[in-house]
Amino acid sequence: MRRITEETIIFISVFKWFFIATCVGIIVGFSTFAFLYILEWGIAFSTQYSYYYLSMPIGLLASATIIKYFAPNAKGHGTEKVIEAIHKRYGKIEPMVVPVKLIATVITFMSGGSVGKEGPCAQVGAGLTSIVADLFRFNDVDRKKLVICGISAGFAAVFGTPVAGAIFAIEVLFVGAMMYDVLLPSFVAGMVGYQVVTALGMTFPYISMDVINVVQSNSLFFAAALGGVFFGLCSLLFIEFMVYCEKLIKRYKINPVYRAVVGGFALICLTLIFSTEYLGLGEHMIMSSLMGEDVVVYAFLLKMLFTVITLICGGSGGIVTPIFFIGATAGSAYATIFGLTRPVFAAIGRVSLLAGAANTPIAATIMAVEIFGSPIAPYAAVAAVISFLITGHRSVYPSQVMAFKKSASLNIQLGTEVENVITEYERRKRSLVDIVWGYCTKIKEIFGKHNPQG
Repeated sequence: MRRITEETIIFISVFKWFFIATCVGIIVGFSTFAFLYILEWGIAFSTQYSYYYLSMPIGLLASATIIKYFAPNAKGHGTEKVIEAIHKRYGKIEPMVVPVKLIATVITFMSGGSVGKEGPCAQVGAGLTSIVADLFRFNDVDRKKLVICGISAGFAAVFGTPVAGAIFAIEVLFVGAMMYDVLLPSFVAGMVGYQVVTALGMTFPYISMDVINVVQSNSLFFAAALGGVFFGLCSLLFIEFMVYCEKLIKRYKINPVYRAVVGGFALICLTLIFSTEYLGLGEHMIMSSLMGEDVVVYAFLLKMLFTVITLICGGSGGIVTPIFFIGATAGSAYATIFGLTRPVFAAIGRVSLLAGAANTPIAATIMAVEIFGSPIAPYAAVAAVISFLITGHRSVYPSQVMAFKKSASLNIQLGTEVENVITEYERRKRSLVDIVWGYCTKIKEIFGKHNPQG
């Protein structure tokens, strides 16, 4: 009798969340399509003018002002605020965040701001699901699940990666852990959201990496592993640069108006010096890298600069698309320097930067398979995991909660948000490195006794 009751409850729970997640996928799918349609129209309208980016100071100022007075939680790149809401408020998001985030992001893009489109979709999806939870009086635990489903559907609908979107939503909350109790609804919401936008006419590029079958060798695996180190360092540089700039803003308490105007003029100057390729989504440069075309080796550094200035000076938008740009161009630069196949390493770099900067190696690896095909899987996996480790206990999402240590030799307090993590070296048992170091010290002491003047 107990087993019958247990199986019945589980069956009802599965049916309940399958239905709820399907509804979430439909809602977020339609809202994402509407947002992307408006965004494409806005970008097409502004970019028909050659010097549209001259409106950057006004655009950043307008975005910052709208967010400040109508919905402060819409500030930044979107996903970060959703993670914070899940951990601190059981996913409770103010309804005003939805329209404010949409308007501020469209304004930022129309003026040329270097941001992404996934953050607003995730935040809007989470905001809509939070409203639904209020309407149907969901408890706190179910509200949290519902909001996570909103992230999954938004991410999957934007990038056309339903499985990676589902995994990203449950992997991005913690560093080193996933919420398996949300796995089923997250998958369902991601798949339904993806199906909705494709049914409405949205298409996503699939770039086959069949060239790997030709160049496949043991050296490619080790080149990918070494590339993982490089991409991890790029992730670390991006995160640290953003954190440093935010600290400067807080230290000197720069007025948001001055910040927006100065940042806008700085971006105008940078655009005149380099090009408009680093404004907006930068999808043309991403595709050029993936097709193996010539890309300047410092392109990833410029994209970091454009993105950080946009975000800290009042711009609104996501951060994953700039990460894709940085990763793809960094991969192209890495391949150019070492004489490797540029399309392959641009693809590996694109997902490895996401793994390192967002602490999502599993989602990044699955995304590589969904976009580039299965031949790239082992190489993307090793590069993504190494990048994830090299980045250390840092993230572009400072509200992520630490669930494990990336090295046993480091002492951190688990359960702490990334922005509050203090890392200390911890020596416990004697490792092989400790033993070798001890022998080297003894040898030095012996030679020192025999040669006191040396």
